[in-house]
Amino acid sequence: MNDLAPEIQQAAERFRTTFSRIQNEVAKFIVGQQNVIEDVLLAVLCGGHVLLEGVPGLGKTALVHTLSRALHLKFSRIQFTPDLLPADVVGTQVLVDHGAGKELRFQPGPVFCNILLADEINRATPKTQSALLETMQEKSVTVAGQTHRLGSPFFVLATQNPIEQEGTYPLPEAQLDRFFFKLFVTMPSHEEFSQILDRTGGLETPTVEAVATGQDILDMEKTLRAVPIDGPVQDYLIRLVRATHPNGDAAPATVRRFVRHGASPRAAQAILAAARGRALLAGRYHVAHEDVNAVALPALRHRILLSFEGEAEGVRTDDIVAQIVCDAT
Repeated sequence: MNDLAPEIQQAAERFRTTFSRIQNEVAKFIVGQQNVIEDVLLAVLCGGHVLLEGVPGLGKTALVHTLSRALHLKFSRIQFTPDLLPADVVGTQVLVDHGAGKELRFQPGPVFCNILLADEINRATPKTQSALLETMQEKSVTVAGQTHRLGSPFFVLATQNPIEQEGTYPLPEAQLDRFFFKLFVTMPSHEEFSQILDRTGGLETPTVEAVATGQDILDMEKTLRAVPIDGPVQDYLIRLVRATHPNGDAAPATVRRFVRHGASPRAAQAILAAARGRALLAGRYHVAHEDVNAVALPALRHRILLSFEGEAEGVRTDDIVAQIVCDAT
């Protein structure tokens, strides 16, 4: 980094410092899950949305709440249920009597925030789930022909339970593709269990302070976009994504047999953005192969659709992505 302009070096150092401050604040309350915390922060700094999957009680909702307390941003939560309506998410027109007469005014919904916790998103009906499509992609809401812009930054952190499927509605592929990362929250170790009880079972709980603003997040996103990627590394990234398509020339045998549809170009955009963040955190100002490999799994696992044979054989998309990365390396 010695050959870089001083302002670029300073921006990279601010990125690492702010990232570390946010991470440390979240870690005051959340025990373990270092990789999940880091990946959530990477997605947020890239302007992306995250889908957190795990059984109840593992701290998915607590993680999002803690992150919101570490940032000077407006936070909203939606508890998704089967009877939730689209208007409950995006807002609606209400009739207001202001003395001189009555008029329709737009009443903003909970999506008008910076951090939106979509809790148990797969419990809402497809019609309500689709209400998030425009907000996640366009960062705006259209009601009665009028478009209303959301605040900036804006990102959705959604949770879902993988084991309780009764009364749930799986997210459609189009909406899954709008999530930057899909992350699995796993069971803590014995030592982490003990720390959880110590932090939550006493008279006092750790205090999480806000250490970054919305402008900090936007500045960090801008810094990420300036990180260069060499042609060979970009070609490698493209080959990884194209290898997920069963009809492609580079598809391995497992993909041809078990995959119905591969990842979209949006997956390549997510990998590039996250790889840039990984490079900065490693103290480099260029994207390397190892940065691409490190973020390929959370960016691809939810964008690969298994064939009937793949589902019948119990194949996991994680294993397919791991095989693709191994073959490419």
